[in-house]
Amino acid sequence: MKKSVGYLLGAAAGAMLLAQCTPGPSGNGTANAGMDKNEKSEAVLENIFARKSVRNYQKKTVSKDTLDLLVKAGMAAPTGMNRQPWEFVIFTDAQAKDVLADKLPYAKMLKEAPAAIVVVGNTESSKLWMEDCCAATENILLAAEALGLGAVWTAAYPYEERMEAIRSVLGIPDPYIPLCLIPIGYPEGEQQAKDKWKPEKIHYNKWQFKKFS
Repeated sequence: MKKSVGYLLGAAAGAMLLAQCTPGPSGNGTANAGMDKNEKSEAVLENIFARKSVRNYQKKTVSKDTLDLLVKAGMAAPTGMNRQPWEFVIFTDAQAKDVLADKLPYAKMLKEAPAAIVVVGNTESSKLWMEDCCAATENILLAAEALGLGAVWTAAYPYEERMEAIRSVLGIPDPYIPLCLIPIGYPEGEQQAKDKWKPEKIHYNKWQFKKFS
């Protein structure tokens, strides 16, 4: 029963995301009219808590439309002064994936992932490029979860050798900096999110040196 409920909520979150990212007559996203407020809230929270890092993928192609939708979700992230200092490189080329899998220590799963997205920051556009690109990355990861995909954040910045490897393979020029590389695919096998809830890390009103139980 628990699995079926989670599946339905995940599907609902995916449907809501698709609806919100689909332009309406005004050009803005429109929410799914078939869901009431409580259902929407429950679906969104369930999707957040279900997000996990996925490193094993099926041999199944991820469509261009789906990859574009993930990036569209990324572009919906908050951004300081609306500078939007991000760029996104979507790639599916097998040779590029193999080369980067060999060069990047924590991206070996690229060899089996059908696609990947690199989140790139423009350092001349905003001093907050890293914060904004991190927000965009999280949006992409949550969108992937909602759509039944698996994804994992692999860091490029601030490691110069990793950033240079991605720059050279994908032709990214200065002043752009690759923040991270996200392998994406349909999950292979059942994987569970980690429970990271730790109330002892919460401080109310001011820092508390003696934590409550």
